[in-house]
Amino acid sequence: MSAIVFQDRQSLFPVFYENTCFSGPHFLRRFLIKTPIHAVQGLWKDAELLETLMEDLGYYATERVDYALMSLDGPPRPESFRAGPEWLVLRPPLPGDEEALFNLQSAYEKEEVLPRNASFNPAVCRYNLNNILSSERVLVAELDREVVGKINTSAESFTRYQIGGVYVRPDCRGRGIAEKMTAFFARDLVAEGKGVTLFVKKHNNAALKVYRRTGFTTLADYRITYF
Repeated sequence: MSAIVFQDRQSLFPVFYENTCFSGPHFLRRFLIKTPIHAVQGLWKDAELLETLMEDLGYYATERVDYALMSLDGPPRPESFRAGPEWLVLRPPLPGDEEALFNLQSAYEKEEVLPRNASFNPAVCRYNLNNILSSERVLVAELDREVVGKINTSAESFTRYQIGGVYVRPDCRGRGIAEKMTAFFARDLVAEGKGVTLFVKKHNNAALKVYRRTGFTTLADYRITYF
């Protein structure tokens, strides 16, 4: 098999196995007549190839977001556990944290998730947060009795965890909170014998530095193209 294209709702996920010599438009044309697509995401080369094929069929890309796919397969670096204010508290979420976590999740979705010009939906955000709190692992960062950061798992396979939702309140950034929070969170996941994976926007230099200091390395380039 030379190519696979997965569909999830209005998104396509191409896997081309580095094969660029196939007549993509022929099978895509029939599919796209019936199914409107608003996003393509995958490894950079695969996403770029499918994006080109779709543009030949009349689709127009409105936004391209490039990510670094990063991985950690051993314990985080010891220095990261010493980052952050010494009175920083890292703990599981508590029943009284819902509103503070909603504010963080709202800011995270607006800053990191929503495509350009997309409308923020508070009800959808609260639904997403409830799902995270009920089905994922979550760690909260508390400073001066206020919730200022969070991190959570977003997927799990047989061999890896994916983490996401990493967010620190803007007025508390630059103090090592994200680094310490990531180190403690990843340590417990790796201790189970699984690797840890995350995606970070390539232009987010501050986040890239945090993850590299924690011990993450870049595996590949990843792209999401919106139509």
